[in-house]
Amino acid sequence: MSHSSPPVRRVTDWDFGRLSALADEHGTPLYVLDTNRVANNYERFAGAFDDAHVMYAAKAHTGRAVLETLLDAGADIECAAAGELQRAIEAGADPDTLQYTAVNPPAGDLDYAAELGAEHPGLTVTGGARDTFDRLEARGYDGRVAIRVNPGIGTGHHEKVATGKDAKFGIPYDEVPALATELRDRFELVGLHAHMGSGVLGEDMDDHCRAIAKVADLARAVGDADLAFVDFGGGFGVPYRESEEPLDMAVVAERVADAVGDLAATVKLEPGRYVVADAEVILTRVNTVKETPATTVVGVDASLATLIRPAMFDSYHPMANVSAPDRETEPVSVGGPCCTSADVFCTDRPIARPEREDLLAIGNAGAYGYELANQFHSQPRPAEVALSGGESRVVRRRETVADVTRVEREARTAPADRTGRGTTPTADGAGEE
Repeated sequence: MSHSSPPVRRVTDWDFGRLSALADEHGTPLYVLDTNRVANNYERFAGAFDDAHVMYAAKAHTGRAVLETLLDAGADIECAAAGELQRAIEAGADPDTLQYTAVNPPAGDLDYAAELGAEHPGLTVTGGARDTFDRLEARGYDGRVAIRVNPGIGTGHHEKVATGKDAKFGIPYDEVPALATELRDRFELVGLHAHMGSGVLGEDMDDHCRAIAKVADLARAVGDADLAFVDFGGGFGVPYRESEEPLDMAVVAERVADAVGDLAATVKLEPGRYVVADAEVILTRVNTVKETPATTVVGVDASLATLIRPAMFDSYHPMANVSAPDRETEPVSVGGPCCTSADVFCTDRPIARPEREDLLAIGNAGAYGYELANQFHSQPRPAEVALSGGESRVVRRRETVADVTRVEREARTAPADRTGRGTTPTADGAGEE
């Protein structure tokens, strides 16, 4: 595999001429995904961790174009919900290679996983609560399981993603050995799993590796020779701010290896954000420029319905004026059309001075961007275009208001679907009504 692509792609590294042409052709707001960058990021990561089993954490971006790209690159898929299992299968994943990390799973999700596991015994279900294993057993499931461990150490860019110390996630560390003994009599216990947090950069790596060492010690205590794998999750960050440096994955791989130590079981890793974050941008058009005593307010057609991360996590996303990158910079506040003060992408950010009809690019939108897009204010979700070399194709059409209201209209005549999945995927990816 080739690992020669640069370790970070800044918003200013995109071809502004091409972005302008895409915005003219497809309208705005518009997600633009570079599938070559997705593949390059995966290959760089997998090349650094060549002794590990690398799985893509689908929750970062479940778009079919992303999943197909990664499956073609040789990645396996880790899913955090039954819908992600279905989407992975529809994209071409072998169900026997999938790993399902169940977090307080709804009944329908467990029904689906149990049925899938009966047909595909290679499926692994990871449970983070005793209840989850009891509920699986009640459904007749006796296949491959892993225990999600709560190591009591959380890392990452925001307290809402520091899963390693959040009681919602995983079995308390000290309870795992007894549970492992119990589960070996009820299922095929194949692994331990942990996830410490998301967006790990710089000094966060110290705590991340400390948690890895703690989970590795636990694996040895419960008998790592009897486990197929120990999964240390993902969480590896990418630089969103211009001042942040990218991770040196060769150095990170050495630190992780030191933290793991000798382990008979295979090491699994689940990058998500690292693979897709800098592979996508959002294009948005300026519609309003308002001078106020406090700041210059720049209104755009994207909103927190397009990208909710700044409102939800106070996340920083780099921005650039695609139409006039060489114009003199000016501190501006950029926000969308939603009737809430939370609908702001930046405040007093120096940007090449925007004017009405200018095209702006919002960078690092690939991780949890479209995944968290919503229909607040009855706004249709945007289109998404995928680039592959010199080619481009629409991989999600732009929604209309008719799409927003479709489920209400159909509710008058359609039978109720309690699963939310609609169709049942077969192993070859086809859907059956």
